[in-house]
Amino acid sequence: MLHQDSFDMDDETVRHGPLWRHALWAVVVTGFGVGFGWFTASFRLGPDEYGLPLAAPGPVWGYLVAWTVIGLVTAAVLRATAARIPVYSPGFVASFLTFVGTRISLSQRPEPALVGALGAACLVLAALWCAFALRRREEAPPEGASPQDGRTAGASGAADPVLPGPGGAGPAAPGRDVTGT
Repeated sequence: MLHQDSFDMDDETVRHGPLWRHALWAVVVTGFGVGFGWFTASFRLGPDEYGLPLAAPGPVWGYLVAWTVIGLVTAAVLRATAARIPVYSPGFVASFLTFVGTRISLSQRPEPALVGALGAACLVLAALWCAFALRRREEAPPEGASPQDGRTAGASGAADPVLPGPGGAGPAAPGRDVTGT
């Protein structure tokens, strides 16, 4: 059996665990998003005509604190949902949203009301991501269902035999004689 890293954020699994692990995850993901946003706002690799401008001069601590709080709430929403239903890549989503908000805030220096609106938009996007995960869960076939024909497995775990339907493919309609006799 291969070792699977518990911090693998690309799989779509339910993330069970104690509260301290969820809190630590939210802090690490938020710290990465805010730190990377601050880091990328400090220098530019390409010409000045492209991309977001560098961080505007002046104090940055207010913006960093605001995006840390927003990032923690965003990560908590995503992790709380991922603890109950499978959510695809909640760490990337939380980090990315926090990174983008931090980066925009440091380069543009918006008023506090606009930072609040950006934070609200971040939370709405996280809530929509969770809603999509919930919707996918509701549309998923039940446990033991065959993805090809939509039938469930019997008590022995084996699927019922497939009889050819009209045209020679797929399951037969109930009560229909498909043997041609």
